[in-house]
Amino acid sequence: MSAHNIPGMLTHHPLKFILFLVLVCLVVFLFILDVLIGPVNIPLKETLNILLANDSTHPVWHTIISDFRIPKAVTAILAGAALSVSGLQMQTVFRNPLAGPYVLGISSGASLGVALVVLGFSPLFAQGRLNPFSVWVQIVAAWIGAASVMVLIMAVSLRVRDIMTILILGVLFGSAASALVNILQYFSHQSQLKAFMVWSMGSLGNVTKDQLVVLAFTVIAGLVLAILSGKMLNVLLLGESYAKSMGLNLLFSRAIIFVSTSILTGSVTAFCGPIGFIGIAVPHLTRMIFKTADHRLLIPAVILSGGIVMLLSDIFSQLPGSDSVLPINSVTALIGIPIVIWIVFRNMKISAIN
Repeated sequence: MSAHNIPGMLTHHPLKFILFLVLVCLVVFLFILDVLIGPVNIPLKETLNILLANDSTHPVWHTIISDFRIPKAVTAILAGAALSVSGLQMQTVFRNPLAGPYVLGISSGASLGVALVVLGFSPLFAQGRLNPFSVWVQIVAAWIGAASVMVLIMAVSLRVRDIMTILILGVLFGSAASALVNILQYFSHQSQLKAFMVWSMGSLGNVTKDQLVVLAFTVIAGLVLAILSGKMLNVLLLGESYAKSMGLNLLFSRAIIFVSTSILTGSVTAFCGPIGFIGIAVPHLTRMIFKTADHRLLIPAVILSGGIVMLLSDIFSQLPGSDSVLPINSVTALIGIPIVIWIVFRNMKISAIN
């Protein structure tokens, strides 16, 4: 059953259909709320006029919403969906509930790619030689960095069967990438270092309209690959031996899944900085809500759930009555860490029972 059969599946499961409708409504509601909230108080009626009719009696309000708040809210949805789907794929491939782009070091690999471009080749950017292609150079570097860590983890997983060992090695690979980033920072100029440090804290508000087009294109491409790999993920969930007996080409399947994960993680990291814990937490929340392991339903549900959690994080990051905005990475950590702790304790209880 392919992705276009999802509506048919939902008609046979009315509760899941209702849950999908609730998630869609939450995305719309939180999107409007995220656009509405900010240091400049803009009336709800004006906000809706700009959103629905692209019209406003106040040109400054129109500029604030159309050029800043809407791109930030759209970025939140794209980033949440991308990181959540990446986490779901990693948890399935490695059959590890704590796997995710941040924990396995994939985000750190993407950060290293960006650091090499921004800090290592910053004189070229400053002189404008790569300016027309700077966005693509940065995003491709993030892809390569993420894919490099993915390949290392995959190579280890072919030889080491212990899930916990793979997880620890993923953390070590991420630490090695972070160490190389620290070396690059040490030899960088103060202005470059400050810009990179701000980027590393994570931000949804620094993506321009032109960059948002690139981010949307790459994230959608990665999500399409993930949706197409739903059947493969279902088979891999039952183990490699079963997958081989079903005639699944493991090398091809892993390649598709890893390309999707590298594109999704690398794209978000390039534009928004390394954002942690969304990739671990959201897939577990979605499984708990929908009570299914079928990736043909889980992937669309995780896309919506990831957008909801990231929109909530962006709303919480904006301090009421203040012009200050908290780093998004700090907010996602505060939301995600309790969920990760709950996962660990739940698995400990299951192991004790068994």
